[in-house]
Amino acid sequence: MKILVTGGTGYIGSHTVLSLQEAGHDVVVVDNLANSSEESLRRVAELSGKTAAFHQVDLLDEQALDGVFREHAIDAVIHFAGLKAVGESVKEPLKYYYNNIVGTLNLIRVMDGHNVRRIVFSSSATVYGEHNPIPYVEKMEIGANNPYGRTKEQIEDILSDLGSADDRWHIALLRYFNPVGAHPSGRIGEDPQGIPNNLVPFIAQVAVGRREKLMVFGGDYDTPDGTCLRDYIHVTDLADGHVAALNHVADKAGVFRWNLGSGTGSSVLEVLHSFEKAVGRELPYEITGRRAGDLPAFWADASAALADLGWSTTKTLDEMCQDHWRWQKNNPNGYTA
Repeated sequence: MKILVTGGTGYIGSHTVLSLQEAGHDVVVVDNLANSSEESLRRVAELSGKTAAFHQVDLLDEQALDGVFREHAIDAVIHFAGLKAVGESVKEPLKYYYNNIVGTLNLIRVMDGHNVRRIVFSSSATVYGEHNPIPYVEKMEIGANNPYGRTKEQIEDILSDLGSADDRWHIALLRYFNPVGAHPSGRIGEDPQGIPNNLVPFIAQVAVGRREKLMVFGGDYDTPDGTCLRDYIHVTDLADGHVAALNHVADKAGVFRWNLGSGTGSSVLEVLHSFEKAVGRELPYEITGRRAGDLPAFWADASAALADLGWSTTKTLDEMCQDHWRWQKNNPNGYTA
């Protein structure tokens, strides 16, 4: 199939482009490069031996997006493109609602106009909010507690309503947890702009000398070592999950929801110490006060993905940290030379 990947130059997007190509698909990428680099696709081409067609297009530009569909005979879409920083979404909610939701509406309208009705949507575990018990199960009532998460929730609602109204649509909603790691080659990986919002890329920048120390927000939670527990998933496992979901909905109409996670929680200090093993030395850190909005613990029930897709995680936390460190060590400034 010919697959359009929105946000395909980003961290998860680039790894998924590689997985799609390795599975024999042709790939077209659209990305506005607001928070990513086209260099990622050049390196994906090195690894796969295939070149993905690239269009620097913003989903807010419906006319330009329509031009991509006119140029390529697209069979299905994997949709990653969107703003994704929780803290920024709290400060600038209008920016997030406009970009993420209007961009998605434009995409769906253009897809429908070209009779393309297969889509895998990159949702998030943040849709579960604070009120649900752990582990999170797909049948739970969702309710995100920040603007970023609510854009994911509202896009899920839009796609669910569309699938209910029109049985020609094939829709997968993937709620995934904390992606980390990098391709084992060390050629592609996570390259956050500015100060990293997530734990592992921050630790990696401490290890490579770009940050002084890791700040651990809260050491007095009701967890084994007092720090927050999260469900970490290797980015290559996550990419393979998108390909598995695409294969499932290729010939099955309807709306499907799957968690993509390991099903276990790892604490902040466990992740830090695993990364220290990969680096071969201790890394500086300081435990400080709790951060507003942080939950003590959450992880996935990923049994539905195993039952429906035959998918489960394959990489350990140590492997995630080893691969992430290989990427950061080889690319201390990310894709910037």
